[in-house]
Amino acid sequence: MGASRERLGHDAAVHDLRARLAALPPGSPVRLAKPTSNLFRFRDPDAGPGLDVSAFHGVLSVDPARRTAEVGGMTTYEDLVARTLPYGLMPAVVPQLKTITLGGAVAGLGIESTSFHSGLVHESVLEMEILTGDGRVLLARPDNEHRDLFFGFPNSYGTLGYALRLEIELRPVKPYVHIRHLRHGDAAETAAAVESLCANGFDGQPVDFLDGTVFGPDEHYLTIGTFTDTAPATSDYTGEQVYYRSIPRRADDHLTVHDYLWRWDPDWFWCSRAFGAQHPLVRRLWPKRYRRSDVYRRLVAFDRRHRLSARIDRLRRAPEHEPVIQDIEVPVDALPKFLDFFHREVGISPVWLCPLRQADDRAWPLYPLRPDTLYVNVGFWATVPLRPGQSDGHHNRLIERVVTELGGHKSLYSNSFYDREEFDRLYDGEHYRRLKQTYDGNGRLPDLYDKCVRAR
Repeated sequence: MGASRERLGHDAAVHDLRARLAALPPGSPVRLAKPTSNLFRFRDPDAGPGLDVSAFHGVLSVDPARRTAEVGGMTTYEDLVARTLPYGLMPAVVPQLKTITLGGAVAGLGIESTSFHSGLVHESVLEMEILTGDGRVLLARPDNEHRDLFFGFPNSYGTLGYALRLEIELRPVKPYVHIRHLRHGDAAETAAAVESLCANGFDGQPVDFLDGTVFGPDEHYLTIGTFTDTAPATSDYTGEQVYYRSIPRRADDHLTVHDYLWRWDPDWFWCSRAFGAQHPLVRRLWPKRYRRSDVYRRLVAFDRRHRLSARIDRLRRAPEHEPVIQDIEVPVDALPKFLDFFHREVGISPVWLCPLRQADDRAWPLYPLRPDTLYVNVGFWATVPLRPGQSDGHHNRLIERVVTELGGHKSLYSNSFYDREEFDRLYDGEHYRRLKQTYDGNGRLPDLYDKCVRAR
């Protein structure tokens, strides 16, 4: 049986990409030209043109018998889910925002409410076809000669190469998700409940999804989701209603599986309020098709580029604000200490909680989690006023220090402030340099520390 039309088109696109890469001046830096991004390290708009990789957007095949999919690296989860749900299947982990790409979620880590049993996105990848910095296109699997690249690719952020094609595992779904929001009074109680739910389920039944929302030091909610074949009625949070606001108001809820997977996207969790999109009048006037995380992110990029908010703050003589946009993980028993510090020193609310455990004991060197440890991801995305004497980066540096003291890790999609020695210790710099020499010996792709800390 011959290759499919989609696979033939993919192979032709690979050949074309390699030719365009070879045509670049020797030694010139290489980067991708992408229409969307979910990073919060904003690239210099004058950085020059990149390689057009739009041809690698699309689902090549879905195999419902094997429960696998072959996917172009630039395919968004929105498009992937649209292809798999008709088969009653979904990716093992579906990151919260529609325009996150498969390749981006693997290179930059992806998490969601199935991560307490399925780990991070890269743990359900079976193989990757990777364009390396030295111009090769390699098939990396956990059991072949490029297994070092396979296991070293997660958390490399495009500094070792770019995933052009991935084969991933899929999981069966049911049509609806039954949601229950369980209130807990403090962080210690919440941490104990997370451990119990992950180990024992709820009311003796397994839990399919688990995340949480912290509205304040004494108001924590854990949200459990369970697949179900039927629903008495379903809620709609793509219109006038806002999902996170329903959490304190509704102990019990139902969503279609599609709407559950994208429940956070219409309001970018809760960050749409910064644009007035949650005000009833503004919401009615704001077209539904533009209530999306990628639209809000473009608005933030425009504001950062032109410094509009900073100018307004100066005119109002308001204090300068520091962006504190991070996701961190700490062991579950350290969650109360972290949240106590966070409420006292940072003060952002709400914040997101997402339990995480590695799916197996395989080692992923550039983001080393302990396989026997249950972690909780804490996500927070806002700006914090700087008090007199505090410089930009003050709160982010505090967070980095406390997370390290508590045995945790920080994702690298936003601003980081580590010195080189600590960065190498946390993200295995020695192992990274060996991979860099093997797959990008001439350094055409950026260095991981330069990209994630120095923003180069």
